[in-house]
Parts: sequence; structure tokens; C-alpha cells
Amino acid sequence: MATLGDPKKTIEILNKYHFVFRKKFGQNFLIDTHVLDKIIRAAELTDEDLVLEIGPGIGTLTQYLCENARQVIAVEIDKTLIPILTEDTLADYDNFELINDDILKVDIKRIVEEKNGGRPIKVVANLPYYITTPIVMSLLEQELPIDSITVMVQKEVAERMQAAPGTKDYGALSLAVQYRAETYIAANVPLNCFMPRPAVGSCVIRLKKKQEPPVAVKSPELMFKLIRAAFNQRRKTLLNAISNSGELSIPKDKIAEAIKEAGLDENVRGEVLGLPEFGRLSDVICDLI
Repeated sequence: MATLGDPKKTIEILNKYHFVFRKKFGQNFLIDTHVLDKIIRAAELTDEDLVLEIGPGIGTLTQYLCENARQVIAVEIDKTLIPILTEDTLADYDNFELINDDILKVDIKRIVEEKNGGRPIKVVANLPYYITTPIVMSLLEQELPIDSITVMVQKEVAERMQAAPGTKDYGALSLAVQYRAETYIAANVPLNCFMPRPAVGSCVIRLKKKQEPPVAVKSPELMFKLIRAAFNQRRKTLLNAISNSGELSIPKDKIAEAIKEAGLDENVRGEVLGLPEFGRLSDVICDLI
């Protein structure tokens, strides 16, 4: 079995199986052992953990996960990688299981019930950048038994997830993630840590699921409609942005009344508001409609 994380070993495996990188799957394999160590430390794995890995590639990170967790279940969409994983790089690990499927179609709740008795699992992955946000939001929004999500993502996306109100990176994604998880950027990762090199910088970010949302609101669905409206036209005032929203059909005078009742300035922009302010406004509007 080849121990991966060394570029020479990666090249050997790729040549042995005549593997061709497929752009549509956003494949960039890690080739730096220091980064792999940082991911493992950030994930805070124990020998009791069940880890769900998304996109194992040739198994570089997977080997490290198998060494540090009780069981690893990896979901890989590219069927050409299956023989590499099952016959070579992970053949010696009896705590590894592979699912050849699209992670967005996998019944994660069933996996947790069957393989971990319903106890929370940890997700660890070097995510394909073209589909990072849909995957992360799917994991957070489904109310799944997940303890934490430690993932390699595009640097810009990690910064947006962690951004504070009033900053250039702050937006609807910041609020959606921070409503459900504590964010921690564990490492910045240079381009030369991957094969092939990506066009953008990367970060390892850990999202620790919150037991309870930081704000209790009458309708989280309404609050996030207001948030999306505010950031779809972030340069407009909150009043005009909500008035122009296709998701909401609330008279402008009612919105103005709600903004005032929520204790906000009538000329405020959504980009300077945090979850408490959006929560207050949401509850006021909820009572009006």
C-alpha cells in the first residue's frame, strides 16, 4: 500500500491507473503532509468517531482519517477512482467504507443511524470548489446529527463564511453559516500543495454545529428571505431591497413601519446588520403579515 501525501507517491498511483483529472469534478489532490496534519488536528478526531469524507480522490486524506478515527465512510462520485481506493491505497484499512454516489443524493441520516447509532458524526473533506456552498449548506440545513464539518474550501468562501457585519466579505452566506455553526479558519493553504494546482488560494475551515441558534425567531424561513433580499441588492437601503424582493410581497409602508418598530434606521443597509437585528425585524414582520 502506498502512503500518500508525497507528490512522488501520488504521481506513481496516477500513472499506475492511467488516471486523468476530470475538470467537471473539480479534482485537486492534496500533496502536502503538513496540511494533512493540520486538517486532522482541526477536526479533533478521536478513536470513537465516525467520519464522513466527501470526495476522497485517491485516498490521501482518507488514510490519515482511517488512522485517527473509528470508521471512515467516503462518498466519491467519480467511478474511475473506485479501483484505486478499494484495491490499492485503502485496501489495508478495515475501518474504511466507500460509497460511489453524489453526496447531495446520499441519505446521510440513514448512514448515521445504521453506522453510528444516531450519534453525531464528523464531516471532513477536501471539497470540490465548484460545489462547496451547496454541499456545506445542505449539511447544515438538513438538521443532520453532525458534530462538526472540517473542510478545505476556496479562501474567498472561507472568508465569507467567517465575515462580520460591515465588511466586504459579509453576506447572506455569512449569516446562513453563523446561524448554524461556530467558524474557525485552521489554515491557509498555498497553491503548490495541490496537484494540479488550483487557480485560487485555499483554506481549511471548521464549522462546529451549534446546539441552539444564536437568535430565537418566530420564522427562520422568513428571516432568511429578508436576509437574501437585503444582500441581493446590498447597495440599496434595507427598505428598498425588501420592497424589490421577488420572494416577499409586503407593502412598502408596512416594511417601513416594521423597520422602525425593530429599532432600525429607515436608511440602514442590510450589510451592516447582524443576526440579532435581522431576527428582530423578522419577528415584527411576522406579526404584520
